[in-house]
Amino acid sequence: MTKDIVVVGAGYAGISAARQLAKKYKKDNDVTITLIDKNSFHTYMTELHEVAAGRVEPEAIKYDLQRIFKKYPKVNLVTDKVVSIDYDNKKVIAENQTLTFDYLLLAMGGEANDFGTPGVKENGFTLWSIEAAEKIHNHIIESCLKAMGEHDDAKRRALLTFTVIGAGFTGIEMIGELIDWVPILAKRYKLDPKEFSLKVVEAMPNILNMVTEKEQTKARKYLEKKGVELILADGVTSVEKDALHLSSGRVVPTYTSIWTAGVKANTDTANFGIEQARAGRLVANQYMEAQGKENVYVAGDLVYFEDQSQEGRPVPQIVQAAEQTGHTAAHNIIAAISGGEKEAFKGKYDGFMVSIGSKYTVAYVMDKYHVSGFIASAMKHFTNLLYFFTIRSFYNIGAYMRHEFFDVKDGRNMFGSHTSSKGNRLWLVPLRIFYGSVWLFEGVKKAFGLFGTTSWFSDKVVFPFPWLQQAAEATSGASEAATSTSSSVAEAVSGASQAAEGAGQAATEASHQIFSLSYAYGEEPMQVLKAMPDWFEAIMKFMMPNQEVALFMQKFMTCVEIAIGLALIAGAFVWLVSAATAAMVVMFSLSGMFFWVNIWFIPVAIALMAGAGRSFGLDYWIMPWLGRLLDRWIYGKPKHLYRR
Repeated sequence: MTKDIVVVGAGYAGISAARQLAKKYKKDNDVTITLIDKNSFHTYMTELHEVAAGRVEPEAIKYDLQRIFKKYPKVNLVTDKVVSIDYDNKKVIAENQTLTFDYLLLAMGGEANDFGTPGVKENGFTLWSIEAAEKIHNHIIESCLKAMGEHDDAKRRALLTFTVIGAGFTGIEMIGELIDWVPILAKRYKLDPKEFSLKVVEAMPNILNMVTEKEQTKARKYLEKKGVELILADGVTSVEKDALHLSSGRVVPTYTSIWTAGVKANTDTANFGIEQARAGRLVANQYMEAQGKENVYVAGDLVYFEDQSQEGRPVPQIVQAAEQTGHTAAHNIIAAISGGEKEAFKGKYDGFMVSIGSKYTVAYVMDKYHVSGFIASAMKHFTNLLYFFTIRSFYNIGAYMRHEFFDVKDGRNMFGSHTSSKGNRLWLVPLRIFYGSVWLFEGVKKAFGLFGTTSWFSDKVVFPFPWLQQAAEATSGASEAATSTSSSVAEAVSGASQAAEGAGQAATEASHQIFSLSYAYGEEPMQVLKAMPDWFEAIMKFMMPNQEVALFMQKFMTCVEIAIGLALIAGAFVWLVSAATAAMVVMFSLSGMFFWVNIWFIPVAIALMAGAGRSFGLDYWIMPWLGRLLDRWIYGKPKHLYRR
């Protein structure tokens, strides 16, 4: 009998659970898995502040579900908003369709919690969705535009006062992005940077209460150094359109109040008939089973479970907990369907990382290491990349690298503009053509034996590998013995003498070899390696064990060099060809067949990988076409709506 599993919500918890279920029932036709979400994409929630402050485009943190689940065809994607659950008839009722289920996992995430503070909904801004982030971004730009034409100094300063309410992870990361953005805004809209003001309001006496005191101190010093005013131990009583009222009686003139002071369960679940706890979170047991409901599970920010391994505190609303609760729920659904022991949830959190802008991060990892600055920023990026690797989303690894390092504006990443300058590829065209001509010339010269060289298409092995040369000498010696069976002792002595003289001359010439990266008249270039390393020799012996194979390989490599030259000149597949040339140079060097004066082949190949074929080259047409072809072949065609 078919078992229908429905996962509601494509956040961290929902994706974690759906992947685990899909891997388990990959070849089981008796189990169906449906993932339904109101969006056709997964929002990378931890980077919402980057969108809000204009560091990246909204598309940079919207990851299409088709690209994540293409390798899991077992998962049926549905784009729709769930409005209610019929537990008696086991139906999930959405706005446009109804899904039946035998097992249901609710992972709809959370939303901002304003605790009923007057004016937050009407006049404030939250940061818990891609739409909210875009709204903040557009509002700040609009405020700058208004400030440009505002003659009243007090009102202009209020327009340029950006206030973040709440000093948790989201609030501190948001203010950090604003630190980076303000100088750019001031320059773009011809405003005085001194008229901008950044403030953080926190009801508690400290910031970042979830990390240790060391991280709190470092973060606080950095913010104060950057001119951020920290208003601590002072709550918000109301939010007006043009002012923020605090418990102390202070009034902060501002048109931008960004509320990050709390999280609650998704309010769409309020009428789902499941017992609720603090902040509307749905109560579950240690197996992530919803309280009082059969075969219904809860995961992610939605779940309320007091984890005894964490001193009885509720499961934190962080990414690590979301993924782990999703894993636990999926494991127990599998146990219910296929048999096996249930798994109780036990949270394990490897640490916390808080980025304060693009260049500074504080982190506490593995419960013992305190890291800050550049290294912590690198760790945070690595952690984000690791997430995409764990869900096997290699497309999104590339997308993340592009948006965070290569396509950024104003140098807003940990390397500044060193990885993201917008250079003109046109200047690489002469280098590409010259480099291609060098390879083409070398290939043609080898093919026809020009300029006094031996043709690689002849029957003579040109590779200077000892085992091949010894075989050639043995063959030649046998031939000579067959034609002349007698030779004089005098000739032998004379030959030996000449050989000794030749060896001495070769040794003298070798002693004159000079290390150089350019030719100079009268100097003989030095080989990168005079002899192959033993490990590489073993590889070469395996690849070219005899003369027959060697003759084929030298013909093949000659054709490859000609093809490389033509491809570079035409600007076709330049990235791939350049990578191949660098690899060939390394191979030639290890073979003792390459000189230091030509080592420039490698840096030139690397330089040409920066899109040199897209300027007056065939890659201008080939690469976009190939990208679209591979994208559809590997991931299918992304859609704005997915239907079952």
